[in-house]
Amino acid sequence: MTMSDFSTITRRQMLALLGSAAGTAVMSGTAFAAYSQSDFVATISPDQPLPPVDERLPKVPRVLKLSERGLLPGKHGGTMRMLIGGQRDIRYMPINCYSRLVGYNPQLQLEADILEAYEVKDERVFTFHLREGHKWSDGTPFTTEDFRYVWEDVFHEKKLARGGPPTSLLINGKAPRFEVIDERTVRYSWDDPNPDFLADQASPSPTRLMFPANYLKQFHVKYQTKEILNQYIKKFKVDDWAAVHQRMSRTVRPENPELPTLDAWRSRTEPPAERFVFDRNPYYHRVDEDGRQLPYIDRVLLDVSSADLIAAKTGTGESDLQITNLDFADYTFLKGAEKRYSLEVDLWKRTQGSRMALFPNLNCKDDVWRKVLWDKRFRRAMSLAINRGEINKAVFYGLAKESANAILPESPLFKPEYRDAWAAFDPAKANALLDEAGLPMDEDTGLRKLPDGRPATIIVEITGENSFETDVLELLTDQFREIGLRIFPHVSQRELLRRRVKGGDAIMSVGIGLDNGVPTADMSPKELAPTSDDQLQWCIWGLHTLSGGGDGHPPELEEAISLLNLYDDWRKAEGHDQRAEIWHKMLALFTDQVFSIGIVNATLQPIVRTRKLKNLPEKALYGFDPTSYLGVYLPDAFWYEESA
Repeated sequence: MTMSDFSTITRRQMLALLGSAAGTAVMSGTAFAAYSQSDFVATISPDQPLPPVDERLPKVPRVLKLSERGLLPGKHGGTMRMLIGGQRDIRYMPINCYSRLVGYNPQLQLEADILEAYEVKDERVFTFHLREGHKWSDGTPFTTEDFRYVWEDVFHEKKLARGGPPTSLLINGKAPRFEVIDERTVRYSWDDPNPDFLADQASPSPTRLMFPANYLKQFHVKYQTKEILNQYIKKFKVDDWAAVHQRMSRTVRPENPELPTLDAWRSRTEPPAERFVFDRNPYYHRVDEDGRQLPYIDRVLLDVSSADLIAAKTGTGESDLQITNLDFADYTFLKGAEKRYSLEVDLWKRTQGSRMALFPNLNCKDDVWRKVLWDKRFRRAMSLAINRGEINKAVFYGLAKESANAILPESPLFKPEYRDAWAAFDPAKANALLDEAGLPMDEDTGLRKLPDGRPATIIVEITGENSFETDVLELLTDQFREIGLRIFPHVSQRELLRRRVKGGDAIMSVGIGLDNGVPTADMSPKELAPTSDDQLQWCIWGLHTLSGGGDGHPPELEEAISLLNLYDDWRKAEGHDQRAEIWHKMLALFTDQVFSIGIVNATLQPIVRTRKLKNLPEKALYGFDPTSYLGVYLPDAFWYEESA
């Protein structure tokens, strides 16, 4: 009997063949007479056949009842091709796979995923129950030892975590108590509420609570000899064993094919490469309502291409599913390609608070400019000087929504006043505000002067990665000229731009607005306060929070301090209503102060797929957070109507 013969064999038949007692798989009252698997499994290890499917699945797998979600149960098989703009873009795979301890469904409600169940008490005590028999992609058991390893041997190993547990786990500066209850149960407890804990675990890039300990111990000084560690150090040309461990445990970019995973597909390619192959995980924990082990699709190929050519290649059928490196400007061309190739082009709504926003650098080194930027009248004036209607029509074909950098109507927290805060086109009021702020107009040049007499000329840092940024800045140049401000774009690579912002050399930069424009009250409002060094308007203040006070410096602007205090209040709040109240206070303050200057949101994102690919929604929300791009739409349930 071959492995392909096992694809639909019952557990009773299999155990009989092995001379064991019979059994039946049961999940939430659903009994399967048999699980089934892809024929591809037989090719994974032909010399040493893998165990039958029911022995590779957890005793209680996660069952996706696709018909209840409006999806079609599918069939196994096929390879899905996608294009990426560089090797670093393999980072999209763990985001799109979206295997999480708990995750969001399309309605942004939390559901147990890797966990069989979880319990929350007073938002202080979180008990996680693992699935019996769950295994990593290499077949080793996934148990509470994988959590203990991270807690004790990573978070509390100075070489790997200099500051101890990550700040995302600290409440009022205190880390949780961690307990291993038994082989399948762990508990995290805080003295004060931690309402962000589960939302963080459901995010695109969650705090990593578990590692495949059985694999990684070979790179840890506690479990490995110095002689072998020195061999690894020499092999990878790094400084110490900690650098080896970090390299081999990296999950954000799956560059180590040997690292076991719980995702639907596992990396098979080590960089550098022009094509990255991801094969199905034969131990994946999800099945459909008919007992078919997911994912349906056997293999995902990520082909590296020039980012500028991806739209053209997609339009000639070189990608089976393309969601990145496309923009609305490509829509007409891609829609035309439907007539020549077996493609369908859908439009999803982007979730960012603004498709493009201006970020005054409140931490810039220039003392005069810093004082100007701290003045809310200046920030409000710049926002009022923008003719968003003109930009919407000229650049976004009139299909976007003119808005401050604010949340979208799809969020239950939405209020029109957040969208409209200082977003009307009113150059007369803008001029009056600049007069009040002490930036007089030079009648000879028609330009305003800074308090020290210099012309109010703003260098705006941009990456130039998107052509629409340049188009928008051309229009903004004329619009700001009407209020006596002159702007000049300065194009630099993304890393250099961030370095200039963090170093205080930049006065203003361009970026995307709020990542999560569709929050609920139970999601963290950290984007509204200085909490990260990625925030272009106050990265040094954000670094101070992110580092737990070990780096950067605390905010000095009263309103920024208030936002940070409100964020702390949200983390201590008890219950949905309290959190919603704090969210509204933060949204009102954030939009009224115009800490970032939004232009339009609700822009449309082309999603291109081959017509054979099923279960991809025609309309959906597109964004990093909270949907994890494709993640909440279950890519493991995508399938081909015909073998592809």
